[in-house]
Amino acid sequence: MPRLTKLYTKKGDDGTTALGGGQRVDKDSARVVAYGTVDELNSQIGVAVASGLNEKLTQELLVIQNELFHLGSDLCFLEEDKKKYQLPEIGERHVEKLENLTDELSAIVGPLENFILPGGSIGSAHLQVARTVCRRAERDVITLSRDESIGAFVLPYLNRLSDALFIMGRFENHSKGVSEPLWDTLA
Repeated sequence: MPRLTKLYTKKGDDGTTALGGGQRVDKDSARVVAYGTVDELNSQIGVAVASGLNEKLTQELLVIQNELFHLGSDLCFLEEDKKKYQLPEIGERHVEKLENLTDELSAIVGPLENFILPGGSIGSAHLQVARTVCRRAERDVITLSRDESIGAFVLPYLNRLSDALFIMGRFENHSKGVSEPLWDTLA
């Protein structure tokens, strides 16, 4: 477990930061942008949890937040450095778990009969914001993957997570008895 004794080092004052393996890179490099957006996603999920979500969602999201730390670690290390360190990684089981959760919640809320607008309850709105940040993280990781190798399940995980966050937002409205705001195509 890392021990942080001092929050500032002054080493990043020149616009660089260290990857997990010690390499210095620009703070706006594709890799740093990708894991930075994953960190933002994790924080947004924290806001959703703090809003007082349904207990089932809260328990699932606390696990997902931990998995997002794994995913950030996966992105923070170059593929060749992962062999040197014992790092948690996102694997197929994490992706399958998100698929199962999405299927479970979908069965409860029913099929989508119209496009919905983000909102309804405050918790649902926070989950929909998290979904959009997740989609941005996915795009940032795709940008990174064009030039550098990434873990095999990073993109599938983010893709499934955005779907899961969408259905969690629907489930939160359902559990609170709040109608989903529907897109009015005639407005």
